[in-house]
Order: sequence, then C-alpha cells, then structure tokens
Amino acid sequence: MSGGVIMLVAVVVSIMIHETGHFVAARATGMKVTEFFLGFGPKIWSTTRGETEFGIKAIPLGGYNKIAGMDPLEEMAPEDIGRTYRDKKFWEKSVVVLAGVFLHFLLAFLIFFGILVGYGIENSSRPLTTMAAIQPTLDNGAASPAATAGLQVGDRIVSVDGVQVTGWDQLAALIADRPNQEVSLTVLRDGATVELDTTLASTLNERGETVGYLGVSPEYQRESVGVFRAAGLAGRAVGTTTVETITALGNLVRPSSLARLAGAFVGNTDVPNDIRPVSPIGIVHLGEGLDFQALLALIGLINIVLGVFNGLPFYPLDGGHFAVALYERVTGRKADMRKLMPVAAAVMILVIFLFSVSLLLDIVNPISLG
Repeated sequence: MSGGVIMLVAVVVSIMIHETGHFVAARATGMKVTEFFLGFGPKIWSTTRGETEFGIKAIPLGGYNKIAGMDPLEEMAPEDIGRTYRDKKFWEKSVVVLAGVFLHFLLAFLIFFGILVGYGIENSSRPLTTMAAIQPTLDNGAASPAATAGLQVGDRIVSVDGVQVTGWDQLAALIADRPNQEVSLTVLRDGATVELDTTLASTLNERGETVGYLGVSPEYQRESVGVFRAAGLAGRAVGTTTVETITALGNLVRPSSLARLAGAFVGNTDVPNDIRPVSPIGIVHLGEGLDFQALLALIGLINIVLGVFNGLPFYPLDGGHFAVALYERVTGRKADMRKLMPVAAAVMILVIFLFSVSLLLDIVNPISLG
C-alpha cells in the first residue's frame, strides 16, 4: 500500500474515531442519537441498530452524529424529553461536544509515543546517508532531481560521480558543488547496488551562494527511549505542535493571506506553504515518498490540526457548541440563535472557500514537504 493511500485511510479512520467519540459520549450521558454517518452527500449504505441509523455516504470527507435536541430549531417528541442535548447539564453537553476533539489529541499523543518507543529518538547531530524522505516536486511544480533519478525511501547513497560517500556532510558538499549539473549516484537498495543519473537543481544557501539541490531528507542515528521519557516527549510534542497549529491557523485567516489565496482562482497559484490549506489530494501527495515512521508522524500532525480546528470556539464547530453551552451556564440564559446563525454562515463560507482553494492548489501546484 502506497504512502498516499495510507494517509487517505488514516484520515478517514481519524474521522470515524472523532465521530465515535461523540456517539459514545452521547449514549453514556443518556442522549438519543438517531444517526451516525461517515461522509456527506448521497447515502450509499445504512443499517439501523436500536434507535440509531448507521451508514456511509458518498463523500468521505467528514461525518456526523444526529443527536436529539442539538439542532436548536428541531422540535422534540414528548417521549424524548430528558434525552435531548438541550435537556442535559453543562458538564454532559461539554463531554459530548469535546469528545471528538479530545480523541484527536489522544490519538496524536499515542502515535508520537509509539514512534518514540518503537523507533527511538533521532540524534540530529548525526545524519546518515540513508534517505528518510524523497521530495516529489520542486516549488515550481517540476519533478525534483531525486524523484527524476528514481531515488526511494531507504536508499543509501554510497557514491556521487564515483566519489565514495562516507557521511552526510560529505554527501551534502558533493551535491552543493554541482548546481544544475548532471550527476551519477550509486545507491545501495535492498542489498543490491543501483546506478542512477539525474540533473541537480539549484538553490541559494544561507550565504546567498548558488548550490546544487537534490531533494532528499536523511535518516538520523537513533537512540533508545524509555517509556516514561517517551511519554514526556510525546506530551511535549503534542503541546508544541498544538501551539504551532494555532499560530498557523491565525496566519491562514489573516486578510492578506485570504486575499492571496483568493488569487489562486485567477491563476496566481504560487502560494507559500505557511499560508496554504491542504485538501485530501494534498494529503495523499504528501504521503508519497515517506517511510512508515514519517507517515505516522504526519498522521499525528493531521490529528492535531483536526483537533485544533474542531475545537475553535465558533459555531457550529465543536468548540462553538462548547462556547454556547458555557455562555448559557454562566449567564443562565439561552443563546440567541438569531445572532449565532450569521456566525455559523460565516464559518461555513470560510470552510468552503478554504477547501475549494486547497483543492485547486493541490491539483495545479502540488504541495511538497521540501
């Protein structure tokens, strides 16, 4: 199974876990759940178990639970009184609406913890000549020299133009000395020697000098990590990544960023990665060329992004439902839905806009981790 397919499956599974969190929390707090669906659009399959219809819809880009009374405009049957979302206490509402967000962060923590225990921690001062990732494309959309050569994750470069390579620093220097030049690479792949040829690209180093560019990332020598240290490092990684994600989302919705993204619809698709949303197509593209450990790390990152996004305090996101419940708990008054509806409309318009832009960009100018 390719890395791209693994990423797509991982996103779908993450969504299912999110929705399962809502479902289990709702049932545990005595709420009636009438529908549990993965996806949107036309119904493909469904079955009814008890009072809940479970099913799959045509577009697997989300999911939902229909919890009785969560829609403020929904009329409730007399027999459902006491089992609706609106009838429950603040803490019960909070558990239900935040369950999915919590599971995203828990899943990210478990993934990072598993990586640390299973693979150890990288010693960033000791890079190897074995490839951890291959950059598929350059910033201009052209195939990277590494991709053109046919380099693969796990390949170990043993020589460049006949010069034997003994370490990463030497390899980097050999590549840097050959901007825009044809090179011959000798790699060790699954115990066999393979000869590859490519033409290097060029880039500017920190001193402004033009140097050669291949488009690879190295593996690093690893050190084993104990369980308790791994738990601490995983928690720190979740916290750091959460802060970085919040900052990135803030940059994404700045007026200047939105204006630049809107330019994609008139052909200005050269958008920097730091203000660029990613569609399912982009996620699949990012997964290609990554080894299993890197795929796991990317899945953990995506779960943090999903957790942060769903936790934003804007109705109708999960965090928005929590904000409404908190407002009602503090003030003792019901929220005015006439004021919430414009907020919900603005949020949905923004989400549709960002999704449309991300889809367009990922088709015409595929994103790259490089």
